[in-house]
Amino acid sequence: MNAVSRFPNPFPPAFASAWGDDVFGLWAEIRIEISGGESVVQSLRWIEPGTFWMGSPDDETEREDYEGPRHEVTISRGFWLADTACTQALWQAVMDNNPSSFKDDPQQPVEQVNWHRVQNFLRELEKLLPGCRADLPTEAEWEYACRAGTTTPFSFGPQITPEQVNYDGNYPYAGGEPGEYRQKTVAVKSLPANPWGLYEMHGNVWEWCKDGQRTYDEQAQVDPLGQLTGDDLPRSVRGGSWDFSAGWARSAFRGASRPRHADFDRGFRFCLRSIQSGQ
Repeated sequence: MNAVSRFPNPFPPAFASAWGDDVFGLWAEIRIEISGGESVVQSLRWIEPGTFWMGSPDDETEREDYEGPRHEVTISRGFWLADTACTQALWQAVMDNNPSSFKDDPQQPVEQVNWHRVQNFLRELEKLLPGCRADLPTEAEWEYACRAGTTTPFSFGPQITPEQVNYDGNYPYAGGEPGEYRQKTVAVKSLPANPWGLYEMHGNVWEWCKDGQRTYDEQAQVDPLGQLTGDDLPRSVRGGSWDFSAGWARSAFRGASRPRHADFDRGFRFCLRSIQSGQ
């Protein structure tokens, strides 16, 4: 992709309080003002359109049948994706409450939020950011961003350790060595980013997606969507969490949960999309 086509139109986006280009790609920040002259900042990464292989190959260790068949997916429109799960600090700034179980650090991800409460957060965030639509990534968009150009079980390669991912270290992946089990979430950006500058896409908290699970087939897809209607329709959750095994944090692993269900291992990562035509 040439240098010009890397940039969305417009760049910088209208919501940005700061922006730039670094080794991971384009980034922009939103800044939410709070009392006392302070503010909460969230960075986002521009996720360029592209094509990837969704699902896992037949020989991937701990593979589940519903992760296949592996198939080609094209994401036709770029979007801005938060580089971390939503923090307790950001949720507090937007919603004026904090439902989380773990409150050691305001930079820990917010949890104990069900899918419907996340929708309320997104609508409130839109009021602060004119010109864009706050959303959750689809399951396909989420895996595209998690993989970040990789085809291995994890964006870090064929194996992970607790130094890279917050999972239950008593249950390593594919014969790996047991490691630390933290028994709680960690502050965002505590662990390494993936190749596109996104932190904790594996582990820490499960992340809600926009849609429900669709049934895979071998046909190439463009912007595939699972079911969207139904207040009690299970929605996809991705990424694994602090209290699950390493294998459940794989890029291809698929979870689902009722949208009214909240838990201390479930959070979300939002995205921003333009509402102006042609952008």
